[in-house]
Amino acid sequence: MSYHLEGRLLEVCNCRVLCPCWIGEDPDFKTCDTIVSWHFDHGTIDGVDVTGTTLALVAHLPGNILKGNWTAAVYISDNASDEQEKALLSVYTGQAGGPVAELVKLIGTVVSVERAPISFDVRGGKGTLTIGADYYAELEPYLGPTGEKTTLSDTVFSTVPGAPVFVGKAPVYRSKNATIGIDVDLQNHNALQSTFLFDA
Repeated sequence: MSYHLEGRLLEVCNCRVLCPCWIGEDPDFKTCDTIVSWHFDHGTIDGVDVTGTTLALVAHLPGNILKGNWTAAVYISDNASDEQEKALLSVYTGQAGGPVAELVKLIGTVVSVERAPISFDVRGGKGTLTIGADYYAELEPYLGPTGEKTTLSDTVFSTVPGAPVFVGKAPVYRSKNATIGIDVDLQNHNALQSTFLFDA
């Protein structure tokens, strides 16, 4: 099984800026409630074209991110075909190996896999994410003295292994999932954005 995936990441959570999970420290509030979404601008998985689809995890982390045991709900954009959904799940369950498998092995329990309307409008550290009626986030980047976006790289943990991320904040972050026990409505907490290239 092989895959080539290129696209953009948006991640928000209830930690303060900057989320300590990326450097292997404990979450600011002992646990972490997050949305991690990958939009595929180009991609194939075993010959199946997944260009234009999005996969998102809504997850609760019970402690240090590197210890795993996440509880997650998986959402796949409703523009995906059955074939595309099957292909994406083969990667995001770890069956296809590669860099994504190293990340998703941290998930202990998946409570649901659902299709949902997903709007992913994020470029260059700025934009919005909407998943159905229960999840919404806005993203604004931090800027350096020259006006360039502040970036983070070479971290012990990453949802885009091998790629730097834009450091930002979420002016709005809403997430509600009764099964996982998430009910978040926050302003100006952690947000990150990146581009990624995964090959296996």
